[in-house]
Amino acid sequence: MGERPSLVVFDLDYTLWPFWVDTHVDPPFRKSSDGSVWDRNGQSVKLYPEVRAVLERLHQEGIPMAVASRTGEVRGATQLLDLFGLDRFLRHKQIYPGCKVNHFQRLCQQTQVPLSKMLFFDDEARNIHDVSKLGVTCIRVPNGMNLSLLERGLEAFPRS
Repeated sequence: MGERPSLVVFDLDYTLWPFWVDTHVDPPFRKSSDGSVWDRNGQSVKLYPEVRAVLERLHQEGIPMAVASRTGEVRGATQLLDLFGLDRFLRHKQIYPGCKVNHFQRLCQQTQVPLSKMLFFDDEARNIHDVSKLGVTCIRVPNGMNLSLLERGLEAFPRS
């Protein structure tokens, strides 16, 4: 097994969940007794199917995780991470509008992890383009985060 990343960073919208939190759903959110999550209008809100397995795998390998999201709906995104139980995996959160480059510079300062030791998953090509210029290994997520994309990212990491 090759070198592992020191930090794995995920985008939120269309990477961990199949919607934009600032336009497609209506905060505040609530969790039912059966564990399902709903928005203010009673619309069901879900993660992509393999997201929990991806986070569990990285957690078991002892690889720290973070999120970097440009959403303007900071409260809603933060609330969903809590309701979905993802907070326990995510040590650092950069959730605010603006350029992903700023998110990564802050993560680098907070964690003391060099950008070259980070692995990033995002659905947007422009974010992949901008962040890869920093020396971060980036993997585009076309249809939601899953275990095979995680494998691809971990395999690509040592060669970058």
